[in-house]
Amino acid sequence: MSKQSQLNQLNAKMSACSLCALRPGCMRVVPGAGSAEAEIMFIGEAPGKKEDETGVPFVGAAGKFLDEMLSTIKLKREEVYIANVCKCRPPANRDPSPEEIKLCWPWLLAQIKIIKPKLIVTLGRHSMERFLPGQKISEMHGHVMRREIEGIGPQIFYTLYHPAAALYNGSMRETLIKDFKRIPKILKEIKSDNSCKNELSQD
Repeated sequence: MSKQSQLNQLNAKMSACSLCALRPGCMRVVPGAGSAEAEIMFIGEAPGKKEDETGVPFVGAAGKFLDEMLSTIKLKREEVYIANVCKCRPPANRDPSPEEIKLCWPWLLAQIKIIKPKLIVTLGRHSMERFLPGQKISEMHGHVMRREIEGIGPQIFYTLYHPAAALYNGSMRETLIKDFKRIPKILKEIKSDNSCKNELSQD
């Protein structure tokens, strides 16, 4: 079975999920979108209002900003995979709770197992915390780390600020754009197998 077929089946199961308290209060589950063959997987925090309405991740103002940044590195969202740690919108766009994130974790793990991305880009502190616990995003943004995911194996992560947080903060926006533009170089290093160290080059 192709990766796309596996992902379609998984996302269909995900759309029927009602395990946590978020599901009754949202319009729909937002599994993810993009290519099952993606080398890069972007993982955000949780759907917002627009995402809840459409069932597609990152389609509001933050999504438009993400699309703009993708275009600067000559990529389209159809060439990457975009998902969230939490698949349902928290009420009033509040932060997802640890319990809600924990319940969604197996779905995200399953997506990663199917796609097998070369690079996972975390967007925002909730996404970073799930993979790199105990870190501060103000210190970790723009860093590349290799970490083990239980049941999957070693995975390379690149930590970025969330596009929504950077939209209205000029200095954070500039930092995010600068960090984002390093993605092609990082991917090239990974492909050339220069990623055996705990942390890749930071320049």
